Amino acid sequence: MAKYIKNRINTLGADDLCGYIFKSKSPSCGMSRVPLYYEFGSHKVKHGPGMFANAFINSFPLVPTEDEGRLNDPRIRENFIVRVFSFKRFNLLLNQKFSLGKWVKFHTQHKFLLLAHSRKHYDDLGELVAHSKTIKPLELKKKYGKLFMEALTCKSTPKKNTDVLLHMLGFFKKLLTKIEKEDILSTIEDYRSEILPLIVPVTLIRHQVKKHNIEYLHDQVYLNPHPKELMLLNHV
Repeated sequence: MAKYIKNRINTLGADDLCGYIFKSKSPSCGMSRVPLYYEFGSHKVKHGPGMFANAFINSFPLVPTEDEGRLNDPRIRENFIVRVFSFKRFNLLLNQKFSLGKWVKFHTQHKFLLLAHSRKHYDDLGELVAHSKTIKPLELKKKYGKLFMEALTCKSTPKKNTDVLLHMLGFFKKLLTKIEKEDILSTIEDYRSEILPLIVPVTLIRHQVKKHNIEYLHDQVYLNPHPKELMLLNHV
């Protein structure tokens, strides 16, 4: 088994992996609560990840992973897909010729997405980018990638999303009529109270961003974190 796992990990390392789903309750692929035994004998030691899952996570620590059973939860499913597409975008950045301008642009486009997941990571990443001129490119890539993916592992919540939506509204609220402003605020409050799904206030914000050509918000990944055909924001 150990030899197979090593060969499999080497094979996967050559692929452009952006995410991996593990089989629930599998002795080798379970992500947690798998009974672990001594190599010889049947005495159970503890519970933990299966051999393959453990080797994969240690070999590819930044690659988004999830247990298939947990994906039945709409919030967990949406978070996983956000991480998958974000990791893909990060890899595209890594594969380009290094430029501080490109890193600043990438960070700027992901600001509200990061804020919706972790204020601490948002601040830490902002500090890192602010001092990027004093950091070697390889070190910047390593530190930024780790913090970026850690941030997205933190779950977004109605409160966090409400704060982000209100922050975005601040960019153009003076351009709205009284009725438009009240409508958006009411919709955001209904989302915060979990009466409406996130897609409703996000759609209203998108419309106003396009209508008033708010350039800074137009490229914010938060408003389009994954293909709309997946309809993931309809269920969170």
